[in-house]
Amino acid sequence: MYRIGQDEIDAAGRAILSREFFKINNAGREVQHFEEEWKALTGAKYALTMTSGFAALTSALIGMGIGPGDEVIVPGYTYIASALAVTAVGAMPVIAEVDDTLTLDMADVKRKLSPHTKAVMPVYIQGFPADLDTLTALSKAHGFRIIEDACQADGGMYKGRYLGAIGDAGAFSFNYFKVITSGEGGALVTDDRSIYERALIYHDASAVAFFGDQLNGIEQPLFGGVEYRVSDIIGAILRAQLKRMPGILADLRRNRSALAERVCGGDLVQAPSHDIDGDCGTTLALRFENEADCRRFQTRCADNGIGITVPIDTGKHVYTNWTQIMEKRGALHPAMDPFKMEANRGLQTDYTPDMCPRTLDLLSRTAYVMISPEWSEKDIEAIANVLNGK
Repeated sequence: MYRIGQDEIDAAGRAILSREFFKINNAGREVQHFEEEWKALTGAKYALTMTSGFAALTSALIGMGIGPGDEVIVPGYTYIASALAVTAVGAMPVIAEVDDTLTLDMADVKRKLSPHTKAVMPVYIQGFPADLDTLTALSKAHGFRIIEDACQADGGMYKGRYLGAIGDAGAFSFNYFKVITSGEGGALVTDDRSIYERALIYHDASAVAFFGDQLNGIEQPLFGGVEYRVSDIIGAILRAQLKRMPGILADLRRNRSALAERVCGGDLVQAPSHDIDGDCGTTLALRFENEADCRRFQTRCADNGIGITVPIDTGKHVYTNWTQIMEKRGALHPAMDPFKMEANRGLQTDYTPDMCPRTLDLLSRTAYVMISPEWSEKDIEAIANVLNGK
């Protein structure tokens, strides 16, 4: 969480005092307004607010008609929720390498395409954009869908377009750790009417047909789903946070650039980016020749009061720690476990700890300096001095 205060308190109070803060209401309609505002920002035709980024990813996959017998390529460096969304719909995650930017390696995507590949999921970890030009060309050539995991990239861009609104569908997260937050929350965007209609039905299956006129104009038949609906309190908080987002991103990007200018170019090398201007600016990623050099840098900074994260240490963000995936337990009941489904027999699920060696190497010799939008010039100078060993 970066910035929050009286505006969010007032927004939540407004929703509560309306006494109508169920999502469908005749008062503030905060969720509806947030969806309109999010569409206007991203340029997407359709948006649905949900309980989490995982909910949005799962609903998007359902909307694409993906299920047993299908493969979805995901990077080996992302939060486990990216892979679990794939197993949640009965499909199989195929784990691919990341490139020097720590986003999906398109060369490895191409190697791992198969007749069963129905979608590829680029993940914008730390707000880093992926190589979407190459991915889009591959999608057109091979006929798979693109589902963008923009959960760590609220407001991020790629060549002038908002991340999440470039592929067939995109998912965002608004939990406590994201660019903007409502504590928990997420959103799906798409320009595809069929994906939208199916996701609408799936994400609120027991209420979408009962409350309001949500099914007006919907042509897809009703089917069983889940409940990922949020209340108008969440919508109200998100509307207040959305007003803050341009300032948060501008300050993050400015401070990241200012710090990079002071430390990169000598012994410290900034990791490459597919679009440094579109990058959210949450993180300055420094790349070392080997893990030993990276660890020495981490220790030196810690001794001087600056915490440095080495992403190989980030637990469930690294595929080797995806217990449910690596041990092939996709559901409690065996009949519901996609790893045991006949339709998935023979798919690419030969998971081993060393299957993505380049990913593990890059993660072990990269250091993250987390950026604050609140830093002053004096703060940046002091941090730069520590990073430079002064």
